[in-house]
Amino acid sequence: IYHIPWISAPMRTVLAIWQQLTKAEIPELAKCSVLMKERRRVEDTLHTMQQSGAGALQVISDFDMTLTRFAHNGKRVATTHNILDNRLLINEDCTKKMKELLNTYYPIEIDASRSAEEKLPLMVEWWTKVHDLLIQQRIRKDFLAQAVKESSAMLRDGHKVFFDQLAEHQVPLLIFSAGIGDVLEEVIRQNDVFHPNVHIISNYMDFDHTGVLRAFKGQLIHTYNKREGALSQAAGLKQLQGRPNILLLGDSLGDLTMADGVPEPQNILTVGFLNDKVEERKESYFNSFDIVLVKDETMDIPNAILRFITSLRDK
Repeated sequence: IYHIPWISAPMRTVLAIWQQLTKAEIPELAKCSVLMKERRRVEDTLHTMQQSGAGALQVISDFDMTLTRFAHNGKRVATTHNILDNRLLINEDCTKKMKELLNTYYPIEIDASRSAEEKLPLMVEWWTKVHDLLIQQRIRKDFLAQAVKESSAMLRDGHKVFFDQLAEHQVPLLIFSAGIGDVLEEVIRQNDVFHPNVHIISNYMDFDHTGVLRAFKGQLIHTYNKREGALSQAAGLKQLQGRPNILLLGDSLGDLTMADGVPEPQNILTVGFLNDKVEERKESYFNSFDIVLVKDETMDIPNAILRFITSLRDK
């Protein structure tokens, strides 16, 4: 059809581009919110992963602003830390101090002009201060579920298809989060998608025998040390063994190291959600992630990718 004389040159060009966009049989990749620097490599990787099937696949994902929405109706959606901003759990003074820390450190976290090495100690400083504030509040474990229920936390549109599809095909979902693991689990649980294939590496609260927060467990996880967490914890999960193909989802450049704990990876496809400061960060995301989703509050692309990879399972 591209060579029929009566079709104008511009139309032939449009049709040719459309054929290229849909070559991987994933029409969702033609959405205007999708950016790809190396489209051919993405397509080749997808076809290779499809041939290997669901049995060779694992999904590694960030949580806040990746599996959850960034905004809804023009307002920011609560992260796992924001959910704790509830009078059941913390007082007004703590809220004020946490907001001051956010205003100080979040611009640093997303500053494209700073290197990860430069940000790392500042992220440690931020999360340590936040955790100290929360410990001082003596948060009660039995109030967490109510705080989540009352919050604005929202998983992305299409999340149920995403979680259910992975569970159906027994594909492990490893969630790496710099947030609060106890809160994260409750968000997933209240959305009825906490399946046995879900594994979480995050900052977990340590409660005393009365159910009051007294510390945080283990290694501090923040946006820019997920590689250390991957190497020390993810590699030990038996469910991930023998799955060399990885679909990685994140909203920060720091998330790109989450697959570093996977032994002998063969194919890694990275998807980055660019939620905020788009013009400032677009170039760095475009050069770093295989697929960049600009202000996309859905799981449409990950769901389409999973459908494509698992489509040959019975053939």
